Amino acid sequence: MIAPVPITPITERQMKKVISEISSRDKKFARVIESHPLCTIGRNPKPVTHFESLVESVISQQLAVKAADTIFLRVKNAAGGRITPSRIATLDEATMREAGVSGAKHRTIQGLASAALEKQINFNRLHEVESDEEIFNQLTALWGIGPWTVDMFMMHQLGRLNIWPTGDLGVRRGWEKIYSLSEEISPKELEIKGEKFRPYRSVVAWYCWRAWG
Repeated sequence: MIAPVPITPITERQMKKVISEISSRDKKFARVIESHPLCTIGRNPKPVTHFESLVESVISQQLAVKAADTIFLRVKNAAGGRITPSRIATLDEATMREAGVSGAKHRTIQGLASAALEKQINFNRLHEVESDEEIFNQLTALWGIGPWTVDMFMMHQLGRLNIWPTGDLGVRRGWEKIYSLSEEISPKELEIKGEKFRPYRSVVAWYCWRAWG
């Protein structure tokens, strides 16, 4: 049986030290941090398996949160109430399409199931891999798994603090708002701008979302 894996959460005290460091590096972010709640990255691990979290991330690609949640619940129900590699492998494309999953996403999700069942990737132990780059390379080697999906997984499931999802529209729009930019910032430019916030770029991204929302 695949069960949620224990991940040691980041304490409130540790996060307060992180945001204090970010604030000392940038006054504009200091103001954003002051006006929003304490960042939750790594503080409240989701009680789901890594595999289930990745399936959820794939379903969420380019969808509004409410729509993604609805589709995910349908898929979970179709899988008998549990998202596991063996159960997902039994769901054909017609069943997944009926739940609202596109053909491309069905192929991606089946690829995740195959990688697990064939032991290509040990999803249940990904949190033990210290290198973010190694996790990124393992997952993006699978068909349909792109940078955004992996970034969301490493931030929200694994609680990694130095992920910088420049491909996320909300992060870019938030950055533009914080800095009162008159033109859109490109992912490449944002990549460079984020360097000064290492190793806490996930937290910076979280506050970009708060600023935009």
